[in-house]
Amino acid sequence: MSMRLAGIHIYPVKSLAGVATTEAEVEPWGLRHDRRWLLVTPDGTVLTAREAHRMLGLTAVPLGGAVKLTGLDGSTRQFDEPVDGEFIAVGLSRLSSVRTVGPDADDWLSKQLGQSVRLGWLDDPRRRTVSLDHGGEGGDTLTLADAGPLLLTSTASLRQVNDWIVRDAAGRGESAQAPMVMARFRPSVVIDGADPLFVEDGWRQLRIGSVEFRFAERCDRCVMTTIDPQTLAVSKEPLRTLARHRQKDHKTWFGIRLIPSTTGTIRVGDAVTVR
Repeated sequence: MSMRLAGIHIYPVKSLAGVATTEAEVEPWGLRHDRRWLLVTPDGTVLTAREAHRMLGLTAVPLGGAVKLTGLDGSTRQFDEPVDGEFIAVGLSRLSSVRTVGPDADDWLSKQLGQSVRLGWLDDPRRRTVSLDHGGEGGDTLTLADAGPLLLTSTASLRQVNDWIVRDAAGRGESAQAPMVMARFRPSVVIDGADPLFVEDGWRQLRIGSVEFRFAERCDRCVMTTIDPQTLAVSKEPLRTLARHRQKDHKTWFGIRLIPSTTGTIRVGDAVTVR
């Protein structure tokens, strides 16, 4: 089985659209610049695209010690990391606070989303640990991602999901919607050449280029996957199909979460080996 790294994706702001890149630095808590920013409501509740679908229409690009945001109206703003910003309380598991960016960021984002929000930045990922319930061990750390430092998916498994969608729709006498794109699943890394289908579920140790990772858990999928990342339209897929073919313990599964065992640079085209 010859496998290669087919894609790398970084999402600087939690729940905003991210950016594809040809290489990335792997840090103990994930890819550099990934999910170091987030939006919170005035009471400190973390806001995600599960509740505010419009967030997926904003794009975030890392710029060293800053982030560049592109809004729904096409306007852009750049905000520096608030290294001296005040701490604000947030309702996120195993993290009590982030640094606030400031009123300019808050005002611009609030107008883009049509609701009052604040932009926050995680100054030090070592302040947040990976939960033991999600495969964490002593010393594992995490950014603002939901549960694990990286999410891995495979092109073969996505093709299978799309085949299932077409077949199941035909069985119901319906026309299948456009194929699901990988962006719906918001992976950190995408692998090509994985065989047999969903073989990644059984991986426990793997190497991408010269960087090693260990399996943390399979990833259960949520309603965010039903939002088209381009149109923001909501449908039943792919959760309906995953629930039929990939359900266990009342959850639907696609992709696996990884924890870095070493650090270094990964590049599209790198060989992927499993141990």
